[in-house]
Amino acid sequence: MLLGLSLFYVGAVLILNGLWMLERIGDREISIINLFTGGLTLLVALRLAFGADADSASIRAAALSLLFSFTYLWVAYNRFTGADGRGLGWFSLFVAITAVPVAIDSLGQAASAWDWWLGLSWAAWAVLWLLFFLLLALQKRIVRLTAAVAIGQGIFTGWLPGYLLLTGTLH
Repeated sequence: MLLGLSLFYVGAVLILNGLWMLERIGDREISIINLFTGGLTLLVALRLAFGADADSASIRAAALSLLFSFTYLWVAYNRFTGADGRGLGWFSLFVAITAVPVAIDSLGQAASAWDWWLGLSWAAWAVLWLLFFLLLALQKRIVRLTAAVAIGQGIFTGWLPGYLLLTGTLH
């Protein structure tokens, strides 16, 4: 259920960040969803890493979840401080590179439709973080593309699967 909770709000933040990049939401206002989702996924990751039932699998899940948490908290920080985002761009490259073997491992071990979805989601997230690197660190003019990918991934890798997990439709 924690995965459903996290994915649901990851979907929301990706969709809203995409709309923000398209200038449909102001800089100051976008911070709240990034703080909330970053804080929520941080709490989930801490539970996974340090809970009484923590094991190697839950600690791995926590480490990977923190990639999301830190990204959203950094976006909020940048909006509060007016930072240009280049540091977040370089962090996004680190995350994109990390997400590639996670996707490969997930797809290589996939035994169910959910496993395939998860592996493909990690591949999609690697692409999105690479776009953030190109946009923020290298200052490529790909705002509209990055926004569209963020919105699409927000729907299909976050909001929809999160909702289906929360309602019990997916197990």
